[in-house]
Amino acid sequence: MRAVTSLFVRKIVAAAGSDVDQAELLRSVGLDPDAPADPTAMISAEAYYDLIERISRQIDATALPLRTGASMRCNDYGALGLAFKSAPTLAGSYTRVAGYARLWTSVVEYELRAEGDNTWFILHRTGTRRLGLRISNEATLASATALAREVSPTNRFHPREVHIQHPPPATLQHHEAYFGCPVVFGSDRDALLIAQTDLEKTNRLGDKGITQFLLRHLDAELSNIAGKKKLSDQAKDVIARALSDGLPKMEDVARRLGLSVRSLHRRLADDGLTFQTLTKETQRELAEGLLRDERYSISEVAFLTGFSEQSSFNRAFKRWAGETPARYRRNAQTG
Repeated sequence: MRAVTSLFVRKIVAAAGSDVDQAELLRSVGLDPDAPADPTAMISAEAYYDLIERISRQIDATALPLRTGASMRCNDYGALGLAFKSAPTLAGSYTRVAGYARLWTSVVEYELRAEGDNTWFILHRTGTRRLGLRISNEATLASATALAREVSPTNRFHPREVHIQHPPPATLQHHEAYFGCPVVFGSDRDALLIAQTDLEKTNRLGDKGITQFLLRHLDAELSNIAGKKKLSDQAKDVIARALSDGLPKMEDVARRLGLSVRSLHRRLADDGLTFQTLTKETQRELAEGLLRDERYSISEVAFLTGFSEQSSFNRAFKRWAGETPARYRRNAQTG
């Protein structure tokens, strides 16, 4: 199951304020509103996105992800938050996020990518870019900013730029005021652009001894969950993220999974799968999800699922589903 920590649920419900029935919202996803927050308790990603969309129908959600992100504190994340706080530098803090994100979510991966005097802190999230997912992405970037401010020597951290893939809201004033920098919507990535000089600054609570102890603990936690997700599901996640750049090569997917091509081939074969069939399954599942979302044209769905031409996508989808993409979309809307 694709899941996120219930901490995110409680934070976004609290950020929605008194104009929503907070207790009812929490109970709707199986959480006890009177129980203490437990970051290890997980809920499905789809239930989380549904809840966000319910909130968005009741209030103006433009600033909701920013309020949610601003409320995040290192201590909320348990050992991971302490490791973030105790890292010697901000670069070390973000490296811990990238390395241990699977402890609190199975739907997001993080990447640090150097570019000149800056570094991109990029979040990769698979799935249809529905409203709940888009708001969740904004909240994640706002959270990453809030945590950096918490450990900053001056508490005044600002990214150089914030990039968000989906279209902008009616006004950017809330986003620009919160991040303190240009916010670029309609980008090719969801990311913070951070000056290298900021990443190299010493965290005010950095402690090498504590961070080494915590990293050993986190490594043990990660080992416990590593074997719980099937390799085929892990491979499909990697394939789905790569499809907008065309069909991924097996060696590239194997490298992202930390395996050799031979090992990936053998382990898929043990489950009666080939890399080619897994890729086609991923394309079909992603295409079906995107076609159910009216915001994407069929040509955009074709591109996002690895096809350079819509005609090729139409033929492939008809082989998979027995009907054209246009008919599938109509049936999904009326069903």
